[in-house]
Amino acid sequence: MLRTTLAGLRAHKLRLLLTAVAITLGVGFISGTFVLTDTMDKGVAKTFAKSADKVDFAVLPKSDDPDEGAPAKLLQKVRALPGVTDVHGVVKGDAALVGKDGKGVGDSPTVGMSVASGRLLRYDVDKGRPPSGGGETVLDTKVAKREGYTVGDTVSVLGEKHRVHKFKVVGLVDFGIDQEASFRGAVGFDSATAMLMTGQKTYRELDIAGGNEAAVKAAAGAGYDVYTGEELGARLAKAAGADTKIIQTGLLIFGLVAMLVSALVIYNTFSILIAQRMREMALLRCVGATRRQVFGGVLAESAVVGLVGSLLGLVAGVGLGEGALVAVSRFNAGVAVAGPSLAVRTIVLGLAVGIVVTVLSALLPARAATRVAPVAALRADLEPGSGRFRLGWLRTAIAVLLGAAGLGLGVLGSLVMGKGQNAMFTVAFAGGVFFLAVIAAMPALVRPLGRLAGAVPARLGGVPARLAVANAQRAPRRTATTTIALTVGVGLVSLFAVVAASGKATASSELEEQFPVQFQVRAQDYDGSVPQALTEALRKRPEVTDVVESHRKDTKVGDDDQGEIYTITRSALGKILKPEIKQGTLAAALKPGTAMVDDDTVARSGPGLGETVQVETAHGTVPVKITAVYKAGASLDGIIIPESDFTRYFGAQDPVDIYVKTRDGLPSSQARKAVDEAARPYPAAKVVSSAEFEETLTKAIDMMLMIFGGLLGLAIIIALFGIANTLTLSVVERTRESALLRALGLTKRQLRRMLSVEALVMAVIGAFTGVVLGIGFGWAATNAMASDSVFALPYLQVIGFVVLAGAAGMVAAVMPARRAARTSIVESLAHD
Repeated sequence: MLRTTLAGLRAHKLRLLLTAVAITLGVGFISGTFVLTDTMDKGVAKTFAKSADKVDFAVLPKSDDPDEGAPAKLLQKVRALPGVTDVHGVVKGDAALVGKDGKGVGDSPTVGMSVASGRLLRYDVDKGRPPSGGGETVLDTKVAKREGYTVGDTVSVLGEKHRVHKFKVVGLVDFGIDQEASFRGAVGFDSATAMLMTGQKTYRELDIAGGNEAAVKAAAGAGYDVYTGEELGARLAKAAGADTKIIQTGLLIFGLVAMLVSALVIYNTFSILIAQRMREMALLRCVGATRRQVFGGVLAESAVVGLVGSLLGLVAGVGLGEGALVAVSRFNAGVAVAGPSLAVRTIVLGLAVGIVVTVLSALLPARAATRVAPVAALRADLEPGSGRFRLGWLRTAIAVLLGAAGLGLGVLGSLVMGKGQNAMFTVAFAGGVFFLAVIAAMPALVRPLGRLAGAVPARLGGVPARLAVANAQRAPRRTATTTIALTVGVGLVSLFAVVAASGKATASSELEEQFPVQFQVRAQDYDGSVPQALTEALRKRPEVTDVVESHRKDTKVGDDDQGEIYTITRSALGKILKPEIKQGTLAAALKPGTAMVDDDTVARSGPGLGETVQVETAHGTVPVKITAVYKAGASLDGIIIPESDFTRYFGAQDPVDIYVKTRDGLPSSQARKAVDEAARPYPAAKVVSSAEFEETLTKAIDMMLMIFGGLLGLAIIIALFGIANTLTLSVVERTRESALLRALGLTKRQLRRMLSVEALVMAVIGAFTGVVLGIGFGWAATNAMASDSVFALPYLQVIGFVVLAGAAGMVAAVMPARRAARTSIVESLAHD
């Protein structure tokens, strides 16, 4: 029986390859994910090992608090140890580089770092040399290129309290091995200057050349960890490589979706193959093959297909992983492009997943093969699955129960449960349950959906199109299994599209309702403040109608030593900034000795309505009564007290945020120019417009949708291969039927059109079902996120998904249609 199975595979090599394509793509995605992340980990480890090789020992504080670093006296103590030739104290803090436009570079200030010279220099100097005096600096190479600076230029850097300092650029340095510096950009100084610019009083790390480990540990004491250079490299590589675990988990989720779709395609393919080979199976039974042998033969064939597909998938995975690595390296130059890393674990896992999924997918078709009676060899039955289809009471009961459970859970998560993560998980689970109901009921839905999808083609395409619609409907099980694979991909893409559109609509609604100012001016480092003089400058501008200040004071609030108290310009509350009051009244919260608090703070066991909290002020502790609870958002959060109380408690303070409202009808370009001109003398002040914020948010959401859509596109491609595979095998199965149609006058072009329309109908059935599911559970997910979420339907995208799926289905039919048209009529009529 095994020799018969292998002989059959050799005789039908094309069928073998077509069947293996789906598993190849699925395994390729999973193995490619491991190749990508393993190669990144390997590159990171190599990069950090090379850096740490320059250090004999490193002393790091056990605490992660930057204020609890290594003091200068410890550096001097270590420097005095026998055998120590050099010690570099690593300093790190905020030191904002000023661009040529006079404003701080980036949304966050660049990192101010100490850069060693000599042996302990751990960064690559791309041009020039390290800094050696108080008037010299080096710039991050990427930042310098972006801002147009080079060696020899003079730059301005904001030091402590945003004072401007001038430096000469003496080098361009690649800070890529430092994750924070790589993200925000960096400027480098010698250690003394770095301390002066950042305001740091201690060192983040002591790098040591020479010395003895025992002596260094003794000098450092119990409050510090001592690492050798090799240990330091491994520690830094592990910390830097942590992100690859997140990348790996995320990509593997999409890989599992691809494998699910592959399993559906494999199941459908084997179902068709068993149906086509019914007489062959019956003949085997006639000559003595047992049910167990037939069952084992089909499983052996599936194992071979799984092995071939998995091997091809591993090869494809290496290519995918290397291509993804090149793409990642373009976004992050710190990622080295090295040779792909194909671990034994990746090979074993890829082969195991591919073979197991294929064999499991073939179990039901193999079981069906054992039911073929020997007498079937003597007759020619109708195509299995054709004729009138009924779900049966068991399948109907399962579909109804799963559908009801899915809908019930969806309603529970979206309308009944409290909004948030748990509600979203419930909706996600509901979607999975309801999808199982769709799988169970899909064969019964094929005919009505086929009539809907084929209505226009049947009317416009003549006889070939009507035949195509009938062909798509006559084998409901086969069509259902073929289309459900496409439903998975299109459904998930539609879901993400709905959630993304709803997220943008919600953000826009929130901005319009609760943030009716055009501009916000804040400190670049978020934690800082902007000068009071800027408020006065803005109020003098004729283009500006309202200027609102937000103040914050870090102080002890109740039992919280790290508490914060806020205030907003009194005239703005309720008129320009309109918080949604959930308990109490806004008027009551504006009286002396009172405050209002956001609902998020209350939910975190903060003071609630009617409670009194003790606030530490410059004149002692005072009681403050909470008289209103408002909804967090619109740049308002925390405990807000009246402006007059804030000034009395803490004295005059610079604002942390300034909100600017300009004249109605003023062109946005003129409004922006006016605010920029007022803020120009203050390099650390960042101007953000609500329109720009909305645009940034929209771009971020669109980018996420593009990434998710690209990853889920693999599942859609696999599903389309499934349609092509089904049609290819169907062409073989209907050889005599196609020949009879040709003999009755159907032309080659009409035959090709018939198969193309059949693929179109199947693709539209799958896409339409996916879109309906995606919209429904997209609505549920949107409602589960937050109580104020706004549902938005991206109808053009949704229509586009269906149209593209139909077009892709027709493309998938090109090869099967050409094969059918090229077949000789005489040979086909003689086909048995």
